[in-house]
Amino acid sequence: MADVVSAEVRSRMMAGIRGKNTKPEMIIRRGLHARGFRYLLHDKRLPGKPDLVFPKHRAVIFVHGCFWHGHGCHLFKWPKTRKEFWRKKIERNRMVDAAALAALLGTNWRIGLVWECALKGREAIPADLLTGKISCWLCSQRKCIELRGTVTK
Repeated sequence: MADVVSAEVRSRMMAGIRGKNTKPEMIIRRGLHARGFRYLLHDKRLPGKPDLVFPKHRAVIFVHGCFWHGHGCHLFKWPKTRKEFWRKKIERNRMVDAAALAALLGTNWRIGLVWECALKGREAIPADLLTGKISCWLCSQRKCIELRGTVTK
């Protein structure tokens, strides 16, 4: 199926996608702040520049977009054009993610990973429930948490 917009428009759209302060990230930030958690944003001193850093809890949270990080959910589809370019880009993103997570675990940081599909799409979890799960994890001693969309009936 052909794209519904021209190549120039698609290029401009893709270039405009932000890496910081995304809608899913802002939802989590607002929810955790309302629950009394305070955090640093995008700390360059830590591997992978985590989206949220909780020094008091020695924990970090990454909010990953399902497309950009190649998540195997309903929101991720391999592009039909420039296949080799996108495969290399997404595989590199995955490698960078893995290296950052390993480095953080090696320095005793606790890691939270929230996928875009947890907040968006047909498998989304209500935002207050999601931030509640993150809050419980932050107050626990568990090393890692990964939150993704789930089918709720």
